[in-house]
This record gives sequence, C-alpha cells and structure tokens, in this order.
Amino acid sequence: MTSLNTIQTRLRGMADPATAVNLQRFFKTAPEQYGAGDVFLGIKVPPLRALVKIFRGTPPRTIAALLESEFHEERFFALLLLMDFYQRGGTEEKQLAYDLYLAHTARINNWDLVDVSAPHIVGEFLADKPRQALYALVQSDSLWERRIAILSTFNFIRRKEFSDTLHLAEHLLGDTHDLIHKATGWMLREVGKRDLATEEEFLQRHYRNMPRNMLRYAIERFPEARRRQYLSGTIR
Repeated sequence: MTSLNTIQTRLRGMADPATAVNLQRFFKTAPEQYGAGDVFLGIKVPPLRALVKIFRGTPPRTIAALLESEFHEERFFALLLLMDFYQRGGTEEKQLAYDLYLAHTARINNWDLVDVSAPHIVGEFLADKPRQALYALVQSDSLWERRIAILSTFNFIRRKEFSDTLHLAEHLLGDTHDLIHKATGWMLREVGKRDLATEEEFLQRHYRNMPRNMLRYAIERFPEARRRQYLSGTIR
C-alpha cells in the first residue's frame, strides 16, 4: 500500500527551484495576492499526471493527508489521485471521494486546483442528485468555495443542463473578486457554445450590471460587431 512518505519523496525528488520561482509568480503568491503564502516545488502538470498510474490505488486517508501539504503540487497531485479514485470507484467510493473533497476545500485554494477537480468530482457526483450543496458553497466567504460552486456546473453544461449555472451566475453578479468574474463568464461562454440563445437571454437581462471581465469572458467568441454592441451597451 502506498504511503504518504513514498509519494512525497517521489514528488520532492522532481522539484525544480527555478520553475518554482516562476510558478509562485504566476499563481500570485506574494502578500495580499490571492495565492499569498503558497509554496511550490516546481513541478509542471504533465509529469504529475503521468504519476497517477504509478500511485493508483492510494487509499483515501493518504490522499487526504497529501491534501494537507504545504506544497501546491502535492495538493494538485492529491486531487488527481482523488479524481482517479472517484472515476474507478463504485457508489460507496464516489460518495467517499465527494465527502473528502468537500471536507478539504480549505486546501483546494488556487484556481488550478479548483478547475482541474471540481467538475469531475463535485459536478459528476451531483449530476443525478439535488444540488443544494452548490448553493451553500456559492454563498461562502471563501473565494475558492465560490469558484468550486460555479466550476462544478461545467459537468452539467456538458450534459446541456444550464439552469444551475444560470442561477449561480445570477448570484455571482455582485461578487467582488476578478477570479469569480472570469470563472462565471467562462461558464456562461460554455453555455453559449451549446445553446447561444440561452446565453444571450441571460446576458440581455444582466449585461449592464455584470462585472466587465465577466462580460468579456462570456462574449469572447461572439462576432466582433456583436461583442462591441454588448461592451458599448447598445445591444438589441
């Protein structure tokens, strides 16, 4: 059975200090930035993904311990292992993975950690269940829990189910954080890829009160003339 120490020894042996410096800058880890205090080993994503097969079968309690790591890449790898555990598991394993995920949201604390995992664990688990958990998360004081809420709906969007995305997006119109504006605009854009009329109906009701970056992300793929109409407030 794979131990926490075995995984951490392997990951720390892959560390690259120069890459770590670049990643810490990219993920805004300076004081008062959104990732303040996060620490990086300097491992890029493809090598982490390649290790999943090697450490497949890591028990949930070890994954949970890895999620508590101070190192960003160890938390990222824990989420990759948890996704694999979820995808390969039966009903009990999926429930366990979902519960473990929601119990550790404080450690899923940067946008890449949320984006790689939320649709594939939270969204997938709730696909055929009541979704009240998302409406609790979207009201959280935690930036990352709010992002988990809206990103989880990517799973529903892929199934051409848009109502939860739109309801959560309405709630987030007044959010103050740019990372939420971008995530919400991204999900609205994904709705539009499947059903442009549904996206435009939402936008025409809300675009005047929408944070600018949310709108920009939502209309990114629109024809240029249509984009200008939205941005100038002259849409018809």
